[in-house]
Amino acid sequence: MKCLTVALIGLTMMTPIAFADDDRPHGLLCQLFAEPELTLISQCKPRFGWIFPSGSDGDFQTAYQILVAASAEVLKDDRGDLWDSGKMSSGQSLHVAYAGSPLPSHAACYWKVRTWDRHDAASAYSAPHCFRTVALRSEHVTDRYPLIKRRVSAKRFLEKRPGHYFIDFGKAAFGTIEITCAQPCDGDSFIVHLGEKLRDSTTVDRHPPGTVRYRRIKTAVRADSHTVVVTIPPDERNTGDRAIKMPPAIGEVMPFRYCEIEKCPAELHPEAVTQIAVNYPFDDDAAFFHCSDPVLNDVWELCKYSIKATSFCGVYVDGDRERIPYEADAYINQLGHYCVDREYTLARYSHEYLIKNATWPTEWILHSLLMAWADYLYTGDTASLSHNYADLQAKTLLALARADGLISTRTGLVTHDVLEAIHLNDTLRDIVDWPPGSFMFGGTGERDNYHMGAINTVVNAFHYRALVLMNRIAVALDKTEDAAFYAACAERVKKSINEKLYDAERGIYIDCQDSTHASLHANMFSLAFGLVPPERQDTVVEFIKSRGMACSVYGAHYLLEALYDAGEAQYALELMTARHDRSWPHMIYNVGATITLEAWDQKYKKNLDWNHAWGAAPANIIPRCLIGVQPTAPGFATLRVKPQIADLAFARAKVPTIRGAVHVLAQQDAQIYRLEVTVPGNCTATVYVPVFTESQNINVNGKEVRATKEGKFLYVKNVGAGVHTIVVEK
Repeated sequence: MKCLTVALIGLTMMTPIAFADDDRPHGLLCQLFAEPELTLISQCKPRFGWIFPSGSDGDFQTAYQILVAASAEVLKDDRGDLWDSGKMSSGQSLHVAYAGSPLPSHAACYWKVRTWDRHDAASAYSAPHCFRTVALRSEHVTDRYPLIKRRVSAKRFLEKRPGHYFIDFGKAAFGTIEITCAQPCDGDSFIVHLGEKLRDSTTVDRHPPGTVRYRRIKTAVRADSHTVVVTIPPDERNTGDRAIKMPPAIGEVMPFRYCEIEKCPAELHPEAVTQIAVNYPFDDDAAFFHCSDPVLNDVWELCKYSIKATSFCGVYVDGDRERIPYEADAYINQLGHYCVDREYTLARYSHEYLIKNATWPTEWILHSLLMAWADYLYTGDTASLSHNYADLQAKTLLALARADGLISTRTGLVTHDVLEAIHLNDTLRDIVDWPPGSFMFGGTGERDNYHMGAINTVVNAFHYRALVLMNRIAVALDKTEDAAFYAACAERVKKSINEKLYDAERGIYIDCQDSTHASLHANMFSLAFGLVPPERQDTVVEFIKSRGMACSVYGAHYLLEALYDAGEAQYALELMTARHDRSWPHMIYNVGATITLEAWDQKYKKNLDWNHAWGAAPANIIPRCLIGVQPTAPGFATLRVKPQIADLAFARAKVPTIRGAVHVLAQQDAQIYRLEVTVPGNCTATVYVPVFTESQNINVNGKEVRATKEGKFLYVKNVGAGVHTIVVEK
């Protein structure tokens, strides 16, 4: 048995993880909104939440008191003239429903909260928060923040010749540009070039490939003005009937990093040219990641920023070419957003928008169940599940099932009623991955030569996952009979897939029932969704690893998730840091993108754009899988911390959750593995460390603890709030 106390650690000690810096409730939420000055509420009975101020080991909330007032002055006197909950004996710190006098519409209201700990000691009241009401309603509605504008200064400014300037803002953003001349220009006009790509080191590419963005805009300065904000002309490609339109108060935008100004009538200085970037409110400090591999650090920064930059529409969209929401894009965006910011409203709004505005791929319809469950896991709130329950039932696509439970879009079961039930004004077609590789879209395609048969393995893997989640949703809503029904349906599908879509001789899954071809996709989705029995996992994993990154940036999310679930952390790390042309480092170092691409490279999709959040899978894979922080009960009431850092010397992260940030530091050398974890208040964690020897125990906070073995890991349950250090000897 090997263990080691903290005093004997041979590693170079890094700065300890800090705990919460406030001894009163903080991180206040009203209807999931954290920004009081931007919050607009339309619910007549909003729900409140906060982070419990736990500074001691294992502390938890035993009571709370909420005050809501019609003025800041009343609240300052610790009075709630709209609602004083009194001391409520409860550990609930999320989604506490307002229960006071009717709230006024179109008014500012103020609230604060205090809590009691396990010793019945009261905290101070939180700082006051404001929320503003609009026209109040009782039915379910998901409100959103208004979009915000950010002023970004030039990172590089060069006068190429008199009146001709080149500006680099460092990163691409959706927005426009503001130019301030030194003196009025008497109505003179000049030329502005905005683009995402350079032709050479100081010239915006006027003819970029695919749908990489460039615009030439002639701009005039009013005779009585020094300043002009460039007006972006609308683009017919992304302002059609299905596109999300920019709010009039914001105006049209385009993605650009670089600017050239020609024929400028006045001298310009670096501070005179500003990028006006547009995005959903975003807390840059909510999440952090740094490790011993600088390439992975760059991948993280690329993907984190991609989530922020692509929020410019106030709905998750596919990028700038169409600006249309799609379910699969939105799901990857959703998970990434949860991992880089403590923000839940944009994901919920996008999910609910897509429920009523479905898109054509079969698997995209099934993604609605994945989005619904992720919303519940990360928020702990059943409101959206309850409101959309009937629609979610339809989106399992059970209406397409044959007797063995497997579904198909080619057996005549896709009727008008089915399409109406899933809110699809289109035909339903299987997708597997995108692009398919047809002449129409160019490139070689991303399906790994998948055989698109009637009974499609990937489609049925998604169908199985949707049924599993529909069972869990029914349980969460206390619909016992429904839960049993969906559990039985899921088991039937699982049995049929493993009997009819598995090649026992090769030990791998085939693409469809009428084919012997096996692709990466048939196997990685089966593994990711828990369809592969333990005795089959080795051959499936071996096959998956033989195919490399033979999938799109979308498929890469599921490939990496499957690998981490199977304990293949080293191979997953190698894929995320690879330097070939199907990788994130290729986007950064070879392409020069600062937002993730729609495809790995133009040669894989001729009309790709440079601003697709569905290419940002590491934004969620690194915190959820490499660092290993995931909720195990809704709203992070319980969570898992299971780092899989492979051969990294260290990895450090701050992962936001609705109950507060989880801090993780994993370090190792040839002798020692050390894990430091900060668990926020009012929740407990199960913490995992790798198994290095056959007979091994672990040391937690200087005390030897008997751990439970699970595969390649040891774990300790019920780790409460506070900073915990776990050490094992290799």
